[in-house]
Amino acid sequence: MSTFSGLGTALSSLIAQRMALDVAGQNIANVNTPGYTRQRADMTSIAGTVVPSMFSTNDGVGNGVQITGISRLGDLFLDTRVRTETAGASFLSARASAYTTLEAGLGEPGETGLANQLSDMWNAWQDLANTPDKTSAGAVVLENSRAVADRIATLYSNVRTQWDQSRASTVALVAEANAAAANVADLNARILQIQNSGGSANELMDQRDLLVTQLSSLVGASASYREDGQVDVLVGGNALVSGARSHALAVQGATSFAAATGDADAVPPVPGQSVTVVWAENPGLGAGLDGGEVAGLLTVLAPPDGTGNGGALTEAAASLDDLATALATQVNALHNGARTVPVPPATVGDLGGDFFSFDAGQPPALGLRVAIETPADIAVAADGAGALDGSVAKAIGDLGKAAGSPDSLWSKTVVDIGSRTASLTARAKVAEVARAAAESQQLAQASVNEDEETINMLAFQRGYEAASRVLTSIDEMLDTLINRTGIVGR
Repeated sequence: MSTFSGLGTALSSLIAQRMALDVAGQNIANVNTPGYTRQRADMTSIAGTVVPSMFSTNDGVGNGVQITGISRLGDLFLDTRVRTETAGASFLSARASAYTTLEAGLGEPGETGLANQLSDMWNAWQDLANTPDKTSAGAVVLENSRAVADRIATLYSNVRTQWDQSRASTVALVAEANAAAANVADLNARILQIQNSGGSANELMDQRDLLVTQLSSLVGASASYREDGQVDVLVGGNALVSGARSHALAVQGATSFAAATGDADAVPPVPGQSVTVVWAENPGLGAGLDGGEVAGLLTVLAPPDGTGNGGALTEAAASLDDLATALATQVNALHNGARTVPVPPATVGDLGGDFFSFDAGQPPALGLRVAIETPADIAVAADGAGALDGSVAKAIGDLGKAAGSPDSLWSKTVVDIGSRTASLTARAKVAEVARAAAESQQLAQASVNEDEETINMLAFQRGYEAASRVLTSIDEMLDTLINRTGIVGR
């Protein structure tokens, strides 16, 4: 190595150490930046000069150091695991949240819950059976019965409101996913352009990977990396993002709760419509979501299948319809054949009609009404059993204890929703623990450690100072050789 080439060697070290210091400073500056992946300057020694001919010689010493690139210290396998766990956790979290909201809306157990109101109604019938001639006892029956009908309608309205909110959330989340996919496609194009020009696009890659993880949370997306630095985002095996192009999703199907639940009383019955996510470019092709928050909401919005395995909200509505129908059918069956308390001089009361009725064009739970207007119209006596007989009123009061009673139907609904809520909540917690563990491993690999970066900066600083000292020493040596050689002895 010649004297002058030593200057180049020292200079290469100065440049390399300075760039490494810049990278370490960039890491420390972004220690709290979400999604940032720490970087390292890749240093490679420069080989010695190749001997041009057989008579040339080389001392075998290299020509310094150079920076060959800036590496991102992430791990694709850890990133993939985080996205997989995120998709599963978001799916279960959406379902658990919907069931928790539904369970809270039932108000059971509680003083104002439907179970207590049903009990009060049956007790009022028992009191009326003991004093059939008292108008006050009949008024209590009417009031408690109306309270039961209103409570069932309120529960149904709450379920319908939650369904509407869940569908609106689905539309908003799909729009958010489309916007994120468009941003990933734009970043793909910019990253490819920068890399083709020889630049570093690490920060843009960080932004893109953060968006891909967001898409995993929303629609269960997975990523496939290309050799040119771009990434394809897949949903259900189809490309949501392909290079610099994105493909939008759209929500299709039932737009109202009535359309989702259908009309089981119609002739022929009208089945409920599903809410689905399809490809906007091809509405006939479903997206096939198998994870993410949107997929979880779709299971909640599904129409009832009659087995209790449909959507949580539509199945709850169907249960309320069955409850209202059973209540009206059982009470009316006894009330229709009974007689009212006779009003003197009459010795025989009138035959009772339907105690409960339904508003036309409404679901049973929403249209349930008390058909009786006054206490005098309540039929309490068996036909031919006497003016003050209360056996029918007692039989109606005993319905709450009978098999297949409205109380047992409601209890089954509450227990079923409660058990599913507890199960899904536990599963969601386990999935969140797994997601957090995966994220912790990812952060341990990719996040910035301030202590480590500080040590690296000290090492690079010492290397810079040493290279500066070499440069100074060679400069002093050259100054002596150039300015003092040949002067001695004059």
